[in-house]
Amino acid sequence: MRVENPGEITHRSCEDFGFKADATWAKLPLGWTWLEATSVAVNLSDQVIVFSRSDHPVMVFERDGSFVRAWGEGLFRRPHGVFVGPDDSVYCIDDLGHTVRKFSPSGELLLTLGVDGQASDSGATSIDYRTIVRSAPPFHFPTNVALSAKGEIYVSDGYGNARIHKFSPQGELLFSWGDPGAGPGQFHVPHGIAVDGQGQVYVADRENSRIQIFTENGEYVTQWNDVARPCQVFIDTQNYVYVAELGFLSGMWPGTTAPEGATGGRVSIFDRNGDLKARWGGGQNPCAAGDFYAPHDICVDSHGDIYVAEVTMSAGGNRGLVPPSCHSLQKFVKVAPTS
Repeated sequence: MRVENPGEITHRSCEDFGFKADATWAKLPLGWTWLEATSVAVNLSDQVIVFSRSDHPVMVFERDGSFVRAWGEGLFRRPHGVFVGPDDSVYCIDDLGHTVRKFSPSGELLLTLGVDGQASDSGATSIDYRTIVRSAPPFHFPTNVALSAKGEIYVSDGYGNARIHKFSPQGELLFSWGDPGAGPGQFHVPHGIAVDGQGQVYVADRENSRIQIFTENGEYVTQWNDVARPCQVFIDTQNYVYVAELGFLSGMWPGTTAPEGATGGRVSIFDRNGDLKARWGGGQNPCAAGDFYAPHDICVDSHGDIYVAEVTMSAGGNRGLVPPSCHSLQKFVKVAPTS
């Protein structure tokens, strides 16, 4: 990865870091739409799994954008996060359904965590985290899922709770940690989660605008603050950390306003020490290829290509703030080597 002086990295173009933006790479079947692509993952064959709020919630594409198959019709209340395990199993987060489900690559249900439609008692009255009264067991509007190298399942329970839950590979709850707040080990919307090669757990603590890092046992290690409402974290095999940042120009909670001069949606790449290596976007032209309106998820394939999903409609499109044609899933093709 190109080494930069963090002080010199502003909202530059993806081309400055060796990527070319492609906002129209996916070829959906005629008449299909995904309304908004909430999350994206890649499997062992570099096929791209898109989890969307549409009539066909799970769509699979080849790297060139050709459509492969779809499944999951009628199964989810509101798709939110997706993760692909080392055996190509697909883990889907249904936030309004309060469940995490594990499927075979073809969509056969293998495991369910939580009870569909049954929320734990955190006192929350909506998906607005400000209504949370207390931390609670699994789940109350969970957000994302990640696996350790041992197959242990970590779930960020974010909108209606303030907890991280760790399960065995078989789905037994091992323990949980976190409380509402802004201190170490506390959360205001633990929205994204990832596990690095050393077993450390990275949590995108969105409304605290930080990434908190923990041991595999939930012990606080450190935090990174150079992020703007991070939604998801992806860690590649070289331990580079890719962050999808919602920013402050979309998806704001009722009664809140963006700080003066605040950034919009962007992508940032850090090394394992938290040093910033690349950053682009900023939301100045949010529907242009290479810029962002509402980054919500991010993943990287084995070729180094980056995929970014955006909740364009939920974050403002439903209120006419951006046109329906605004992109919801972009691919950043690696066109130049980095060093």
